[in-house]
Amino acid sequence: MTDTVAIAILGASGKMGQMLAKTVLASDKATLVAMADRPDSPWIGKDAGALLGQLDLGIIISSDTRAVFSAADVVIDFTSPSATVAHAQLAAELGVSLVIGTTGMTDQELASIARSAERTSIVRAGNMSLGVNLLTVLVEKVAAALDEDFDIEVIEAHHNQKVDAPSGTALMLGEAAAKGRGVNIHDVRDSGRDGITGARKRGDIGFSAIRGGDIVGEHDVLFAGAGERLVLRHIATDRSLFSRGALKAALWVVGQTPGEYSMMDVLGL
Repeated sequence: MTDTVAIAILGASGKMGQMLAKTVLASDKATLVAMADRPDSPWIGKDAGALLGQLDLGIIISSDTRAVFSAADVVIDFTSPSATVAHAQLAAELGVSLVIGTTGMTDQELASIARSAERTSIVRAGNMSLGVNLLTVLVEKVAAALDEDFDIEVIEAHHNQKVDAPSGTALMLGEAAAKGRGVNIHDVRDSGRDGITGARKRGDIGFSAIRGGDIVGEHDVLFAGAGERLVLRHIATDRSLFSRGALKAALWVVGQTPGEYSMMDVLGL
């Protein structure tokens, strides 16, 4: 029997935390060794099996993140921006690899994670699905081929509990479009239109966010020219595709040299 990768999961009681745990438990390449949740979670001190609707797993959900990191080869984090920054610092201190699926981070928070990645291997991605990462490659190529006569809009839709907008995936797609055009997304980003906004500025990349129901995730990148439109689309119907991508990233990142990696690196794109 070959050794498996020891994986810990943060944000245990969240939708992604539960899905991640089930995905790891079903893998013959990984072992779930620890789970953590926020200190005020009602699940603290309980066996993870109860959370997942299974028999006892012998894994007690903890608020002691240091102990959770110390038990693992790699930790998967889908929590909140401020928590993720602290987790990245802890990963760097302990030399534990980290997979980050948290979105909605500021430039300062991203810079902090980049500093942590100087001391350990970190995979950070706005979306961990194969399809979305392939879409990102296509968006960059199309944006490079079409000039500013084509307006670019990124339209995304998610469930009504999502707290950040635009989504991390939408921003990733916008960044790919900007890269294709050889510009900085911060210079051309246009989001949150309301009221008398005036005509669209040539070359801007627009973002629109829809929130409703239980939509898992839908992303369109629209290239709108005179007399024609090109739409590149990805629709997620099952949250497990994100957890499968996160597991793939976790298995890949262990043993990598310190640095910040993307799913493009994991998938060899």
